[in-house]
This record gives sequence, C-alpha cells and structure tokens, in this order.
Amino acid sequence: MALKGILLDAAGTLFKSVRPIGESYSLFAERHGKEVSKEQLAGRFRQCHTTAPPLAFPTAQGDELKKRERNWWRELVREVFEPYTPFERFDAYFAELFDYFSKPEAWSLFDDTAETLHSLRQRGLTLCVISNFDSRLFGILEGLEISSYFNSILISSQVGYAKPAAEIFHEALSRHGLKPDEVLHVGDSPETDIAGAASAGLEAVLLDPKSSGAPSTGSIQHLKEILSIVDRRNQ
Repeated sequence: MALKGILLDAAGTLFKSVRPIGESYSLFAERHGKEVSKEQLAGRFRQCHTTAPPLAFPTAQGDELKKRERNWWRELVREVFEPYTPFERFDAYFAELFDYFSKPEAWSLFDDTAETLHSLRQRGLTLCVISNFDSRLFGILEGLEISSYFNSILISSQVGYAKPAAEIFHEALSRHGLKPDEVLHVGDSPETDIAGAASAGLEAVLLDPKSSGAPSTGSIQHLKEILSIVDRRNQ
C-alpha cells in the first residue's frame, strides 16, 4: 500500500532543546537561590517524567486547559526538586522556567528537519504532528518556521489521550481520512512512539542517532532518511 501520510513526533524528532534539560533546570534554579547539579536534575527529570500521569485532559478547553497544562508541569517540576527541599523561591523559579520553554529560542531544529518536511510535502504527503506536549507547542513550531508544513498538529493535552494510547493515532487518521496501512509514524521513543503506533496498527520508524541505521532494525539515524523509505514504498 502506498504511503499517503506521515505522522511525526515533535521534541526529539523535529527539534531539541538548545541546552540539555538538566542544565537549564540547574541554571534557572541557581538564579533563584537553589544549587543542584545538572546531572542530578537530569536524572530526576527522566525519572519523574517517565512516571508522571498522561498530559491529557479530555474535558478541558480554553483557559481551563492551559491552567491544567501548567499545573501538570508545576507538579512534575516540584517532584523533580522533592529531594532537594526546601526551595523557598520555587514559585518564581517555575514561572520563569515554564515561560522559557514556551519560547522558540529555547529550541533548535535538527539540521535536516526543514529540508525533509519540504521534500515530504513535495511528494504530496499529508503531514501531522502527534506529540505528548501542551499548547506551547503551537507557538514553538510557528517560531521555528515549520508549522506551515503540517496539515494538523495534535497535542495530547487537547486530544485527551497521550502516546502510547492508540486513540491519539486514530484521531490523526480520522481527521485526514487515512487508513493505518497508508501511514508511517516517526518518533524517537520506543515506548511512546513505536509501541504506540503498533497498538494503533501503524508502521513506525525509530529516530535514533545512535542506531546502526540499517533498514532491518526499523530505525534511522537522521530524519531525512525517511525520504528513501517513502520512495521505496511509493515506487
């Protein structure tokens, strides 16, 4: 079956933070009187983010949705710093941190992102972002000048389901009248992207710079490698 659509993860697939997360957390904390190493905070972030509840609010809209998104992140960051309490200026710290990560300047595109998206659109493919992110993603993609490439942008907080739930993938298919065997999903997480796509009946490719990049592994090292996969499928 020829490919008609590509679903793409956002952070870690299209773009990355300009600094490692632990470094940013540590830098901003120091400004607010709390010194914790970037290594410690990186480890805590990975642990807490992995075990956090889904960033998904099925019934929330408008200002209520943004309030719940912000509270979700506040609770996550509070948990990251739980072993290092007291943190007397935590509220001011979190406000600055949350605002920082809403800015496009906090993120940078991978070198081949814009070129790859352009080439995929030239091939007539429907492109859709599927991300476990919040409403800040729209401004980030706009600021990075790639939002116009996408037919739709689905975030878990709005859809009400977070990857690896099959429902968020099904929503993308439904919006564009696509069948599972007409779509390929690309992401950087084996747990949320690859397993999630599989649960929805979709083929998926893992973006992993450390992989061998061999086709048999189902992984690629660079996003642009997806073009050859598309071309083989659509010969």
